[in-house]
Amino acid sequence: MSAAVSLVVPPRDIAPLRRFVTGFAAILDSGAGQAAILEQGGDLLARLVSRDDWLPDAFARPHPDRYQQYLLHCDSAERFSVVAFVWGPGQTTPIHDHRVWGLVGVLRGAEKVQNFRRRVDGSLVQQGATADLFEGEVEGIDPDVGDIHRVANAFADRTSISIHVYGANIGAVERATYRANGEERPFISGYANDVLPNLWNGVIQV
Repeated sequence: MSAAVSLVVPPRDIAPLRRFVTGFAAILDSGAGQAAILEQGGDLLARLVSRDDWLPDAFARPHPDRYQQYLLHCDSAERFSVVAFVWGPGQTTPIHDHRVWGLVGVLRGAEKVQNFRRRVDGSLVQQGATADLFEGEVEGIDPDVGDIHRVANAFADRTSISIHVYGANIGAVERATYRANGEERPFISGYANDVLPNLWNGVIQV
């Protein structure tokens, strides 16, 4: 009888996430305005999602029925939060808003994003064609311009993951989903996880 082979899975090095968090906090500490936050923060996020070797598996697990929103970090003053969105095959959000600035960077797979705008009567109409966001790409969310959209996994056969940064503790912000007639339904998203990755020891076991 052959001896059993023990496979050792190396820990994920989440130093890239730690560097991102400290770098983003420095942007806010500098007193940068929203436009600068989105520009400079977008560059940092693009660097973070340019490599897919740091997100622990515990925060990358899809759910069979709905997309998952995992909190990775929240600033102690709730100035910003970092969230991993995990999309199972074909999963989509309802039409929704954010009410704070945000950044989205695709880490794995791809997303389809459809923006909406209000008509004079309050109903919603699609704004432009559906846009594809691919691995390594980053887009900003600006509620002053319009932040109502619907997002879907671009793939029907595999998981996609995006990293989001918001100008608040997004899981505690009262926002809204929308019907096509513009009717709003308030919601607070919360998070799928009960624990956070430990950014400060450099690694976390998968």
